[in-house]
Amino acid sequence: MQSREIHLKRRPIGTPVAEDFAMVTVDAPPPGPGEVQVRNLWMAVDPAMRGRMSDAKSYVPPFALDAPMEGPAIGEVIASNDPAFAPGDLVFSRLGWREVFNAPASALQQRDRSALPTQAWLCFAGMPGLTAYAGLMRIARLRPDEVVFVSAASGAVGSIACQIARNIGCKVIGSAGGPEKTAFLRDVLKVDAAIDYKAEPNLTKALAREVKAIGATGIDVYFENVGGDHLQAALSLAHNFARFAVCGMISQYNVTDAPVVPRNLTMIMTKRIRMEGFIALDHMDLESEMVERMTAWNAAGQMASAETVYEGIDKALDAFWGLFTGANIGRTLVGFLG
Repeated sequence: MQSREIHLKRRPIGTPVAEDFAMVTVDAPPPGPGEVQVRNLWMAVDPAMRGRMSDAKSYVPPFALDAPMEGPAIGEVIASNDPAFAPGDLVFSRLGWREVFNAPASALQQRDRSALPTQAWLCFAGMPGLTAYAGLMRIARLRPDEVVFVSAASGAVGSIACQIARNIGCKVIGSAGGPEKTAFLRDVLKVDAAIDYKAEPNLTKALAREVKAIGATGIDVYFENVGGDHLQAALSLAHNFARFAVCGMISQYNVTDAPVVPRNLTMIMTKRIRMEGFIALDHMDLESEMVERMTAWNAAGQMASAETVYEGIDKALDAFWGLFTGANIGRTLVGFLG
């Protein structure tokens, strides 16, 4: 059997380009002792993958050159040499960016086909769900009736953060780029207010306007995905003792010159704001609790699985580039169903 996979050929400078990658066809032999052979059904792409393309020190190792990249994937076992897995099992791995692979059984986790739709294990019941849940419930210590501001609110993690906050009983303001995305926030995610940051000459004034429109005086929690002007606006409108859960800063990932830094950082001190960065991998102890709550919310019709789907490994790089051009809504998935 043969499989196609995408390799990193060189470290990108600034925005990645096609020449940084290569499509490679490899043999997929029968699995060896203790190994399982998996055909991927879905893989996800995330902005954090950009960091692993560089060799700078981070919380995870960089991608190796001339080797397949890694990423979250859901697949089906097609052959097994380990008693814990059988053909037909649904499994999660971090071995995306390839069609078929052999891996030790320890690299796979069983997933329940009957509990949730298959893609949900990469979306609200997967790492984006855990990231949003840990950020709001543990880092920000979210309470009912608070005002929550979410940047990149139409994205993989932001869209789930909006829904968790809404389900907890909070008022939610979401920011996204373009009328299609802000309509998605209002009509699908049911946020209380939506800001099209691309149409606003001053994001701080826009946030102040929406805070007033929902009958509030400021924000209690900020779920940070963007940085730059969004962080500056959140600092300006924060209540005293607000909590900021810093998940990402996508506006800064591809910069090659000085980063954009808010001009009002002293408000962290004067307003006694607690700002904490976090990595979902540090909160894996919350995974079962998160899945239980997501499953219940889904059964009650309170979770929308927001996805942008690209078909085939040939489109995987298009899917990745779409993360930085604002082309996608929800989590970006690549389907291998064909």
